[in-house]
Amino acid sequence: MSSSAIVPHVVDTRGRPLHDIRFSVTDRCNFRCVYCMPKEVFGRDYAFMPREELLSFEEITRLAAIAATHGVEKIRLTGGEPLLRKGLPELIAMLSELRTPAGTALDLAITTNGSALARLAPALKDAGLKRVTVSLDSLDDETFQAMNDVKFPVQKILDGLDAAHAAGLGPIKINMVVKKGHNDKDIVAMARHFKDTPFTLRFIEYMDVGTTNGWQLGEVVPSAEVVARINAEMPLEEIEPNYSGETSQRWRYRDGGGEIGVISSVTQSFCHTCSRARISVDGKLYTCLFASSGHDLRALMRDGCSDDELSAAMAQIWRDRTDRYSELRSLNTQRPTTGPSTGAKRIEMSYIGG
Repeated sequence: MSSSAIVPHVVDTRGRPLHDIRFSVTDRCNFRCVYCMPKEVFGRDYAFMPREELLSFEEITRLAAIAATHGVEKIRLTGGEPLLRKGLPELIAMLSELRTPAGTALDLAITTNGSALARLAPALKDAGLKRVTVSLDSLDDETFQAMNDVKFPVQKILDGLDAAHAAGLGPIKINMVVKKGHNDKDIVAMARHFKDTPFTLRFIEYMDVGTTNGWQLGEVVPSAEVVARINAEMPLEEIEPNYSGETSQRWRYRDGGGEIGVISSVTQSFCHTCSRARISVDGKLYTCLFASSGHDLRALMRDGCSDDELSAAMAQIWRDRTDRYSELRSLNTQRPTTGPSTGAKRIEMSYIGG
C-alpha cells in the first residue's frame, strides 16, 4: 500500500475514533441460543451462505491491514461460531503478522461458544492468537442446555476454558447474557464460581439485536441489579476502565478475588464512546451492532479496487458515521421489539458478529 493510504485515527461525525474491528468469519453455529439464533428461525432447512460468498482469509487480512492504517489496534474474530471456520489457525497466523503504523502487533482475539476450544486452543495459541472470550450463560446444566437449545453440556465448555488457560491464552473473559426468567437465578453462582480464578466474568444485558429473538424490555436484568446481587454476598468496588470506549464497566472484589464486568447496552448506553466497526462474513462494513444495512467492501475488492481506493472508502464510511442506536432506544422504550425510530429490520447477530 502506498503512503498516501496511511491516515491514522480516522474519526466519525461525533469525534469517535475507529479503534477496533470485529470480523465475522462464518454465519454458521452449532448452538441455537434463544437470544441469538432461535431454533424456530434457524432450523434444519435454514440456508446459510455458500462458501464462495464468504470473505477469503486473504480478503480479511487485506481489510485488517488497511484498517490498521486508520488507527485500528484490535481485531476480534466472531461468527456465528468462529471455530467452525475451516483452517482458522491459518487466518490467525496471517493476521498476527500485521502491524500498526507505529510497528506494534494488533491485539488479536476471538469470541467463541467454547465448544471446540478444548481441541483447538493449542493450535490457536501457536498461530498467534492472544486472547479469547467464551460465552457461558449458566453453570447449571439444565439451564445451560435450555439456552443453547442443542443439549450441549456445561462441562465441555469448562474443559475448553481450562485448555485455553493451559495454552497461555489470556486474559480469558467469560460472557454471560442475562435473561430474566431464564438464567438470572444463576448470577451469584456464576460470580462465586469464577471468583479467585484466572477468568474474568462479564454480565451482558439481554439486547434487541436483530429481529428474530423476540426481545422484550421486561426480560432485561439491569446491570445495576446484577452488581447489587453480587455485592450483597461478595463486596465489590468500581474501578476505572482499561481504555476509553471500553464497553464493560469494571468492578473488583474488595477482598482481592479478581473482578467482574457488566455491559449495559440497554440501561446505560455507551454510544458516545463507541469505537467499534464490524465486517460481516460476506464483507459488508457495519458501523453499529444494531444496523439495518452495511457497506459492501467485498464487491469493491472483487471488482479490482486498489488498496488506496479501498482505504479511502473505509475511511469515508467511518467519517460519515452518525450511529447512536442505544441512546435513541433509551429515549424511546415504548417500542421494544422494533427500534427507536423507524422499526427497520436489523441485521442478525449471527451474521454481523456480536
